[in-house]
Amino acid sequence: MNGAKSLVATLLKSGIDTCFANPGTSEMHFVAALDEAPGMRCVLGLQENVVTGMADGYFRIAGKPACTLLHCGPGLANGLANLHNARRARSGIVNIIGDQATYHRPYDAPLTADTEGLARTVSAWVHTSLRAQDVGRDAAAAVQAARKMPGQIASLILPSDTSWDDGGEVAEPLQVTAPEPIESAVVLDAARMLKNKGHDTLILLAGRAVTPDAQALAWSIAKATSATLMADFVNANVARGRGRLQLERVPYGTDLAIETLKRFTQIILVGAKAPVGFFAYPGKPSMHYSPSAHIHVLSRYDQDPVMALLALVDELRAPPAPIPDAGVGLDVARGAPTPEGLAQTLAALMPEGAIVSDESVSYGRAFYRFTHAAPAHDWLHLAGGAIGDGLPVATGAALAANRERRVISLQADGSAMYSLQSLWTQARERLPATTILLNNRRYNILIGEYKGVGATPGKTASMMLDLGDPNLDWVKLANGMGVEAAQALTLEHLADLMKMSFRQQAPFLIELMI
Repeated sequence: MNGAKSLVATLLKSGIDTCFANPGTSEMHFVAALDEAPGMRCVLGLQENVVTGMADGYFRIAGKPACTLLHCGPGLANGLANLHNARRARSGIVNIIGDQATYHRPYDAPLTADTEGLARTVSAWVHTSLRAQDVGRDAAAAVQAARKMPGQIASLILPSDTSWDDGGEVAEPLQVTAPEPIESAVVLDAARMLKNKGHDTLILLAGRAVTPDAQALAWSIAKATSATLMADFVNANVARGRGRLQLERVPYGTDLAIETLKRFTQIILVGAKAPVGFFAYPGKPSMHYSPSAHIHVLSRYDQDPVMALLALVDELRAPPAPIPDAGVGLDVARGAPTPEGLAQTLAALMPEGAIVSDESVSYGRAFYRFTHAAPAHDWLHLAGGAIGDGLPVATGAALAANRERRVISLQADGSAMYSLQSLWTQARERLPATTILLNNRRYNILIGEYKGVGATPGKTASMMLDLGDPNLDWVKLANGMGVEAAQALTLEHLADLMKMSFRQQAPFLIELMI
């Protein structure tokens, strides 16, 4: 057995059964080993940032890691942006990165790079195998690291000779370490804060604290103590729709966030960080909460928020409280496209159990309040701020759901160009994915940021923010990737196309002119 065969066998034995790949010469023995190992589903991405983004979306729905196959340091570098997003989403991923043979590296061939250095920027665990005999053992350790709660990125670098040399040994799965326990003193302090009369208290939820079970516990605490519940602005996966809490997020904009949070004198964090701005702005604070507010961490991101909330419910003797009814859903909107109309139409038409991949950037910041009464669904956010994850995350999510749930991408036009190749994979895999491409022919988010920093764009700067010379034709771009597409100018036409696409077991793109 060579090292590559031991790698594939160990990954399968450790529960890794999906590989998102863009291989090169250094990985050919791994690719050959896949032919001889039934059980590994292999998905091709045409660019590494699509590969890493798909692995991120897969983990968010499957709750277990997939592996990626990347070609040397430059291939890893191509996938770094969406590995950054995956790291912020706390997604578990095992990167398999081919590299120069150990004896070839001293000759400084053109693709030689500091692969370990690149991997460390986004990985919690990095290791280079040096012998075929070590590959299986190292692969088991990589899976163990990726599975550490709530999920981590592990990068295993394989010089090509460790793949083709004989001596590979299949390793047994390694036990995943349990999350750090919740300290009783932390729970007692949170209970004391919630019993403080005359204080406005915010319970801020993030990570695994926005799952249905955690939401139910948090709502019982809020009802018993009159605390306010909110979600962090960025979350990997929020359970939303009927039967879930009508959570609102901390606003993105500095001024609105400060105004929203200023009344809270106590903030209890459950899997969240204290709210700060995405960016700094002249004359404005980085912290969005009151400087005098008491910040208390009930559970860190690497602890179990359900256990923390359960302990707090017990300490407060908070009785179960039914989730509030979201009310009657709205009908499909009519007329020219607006953010409110799009959200209303989405809520009216999305099927039960849908998955929404949201990279609407500036257009979609108010979508939440118009979609609370939608059928139960998962809402996946751009967690790290590096644009270009919406389409690949949707693709990975559709594969994790085994093509059994409709995935809907709310996708800005500028960021879609970063990972357009995702559409090809959707077509190849025949995924039930509907992309609503929001085409305003500009980087609208940057126009808002210009105002935020007090700058005034002139002719040259305006050209850097404009995507209309020449126009991007998204119907033709989608068709070129093998995806059926149509353009919509009104919300009525959008609704007709959405309903039609939902009946197909294939991807479809709607170019919505906004």
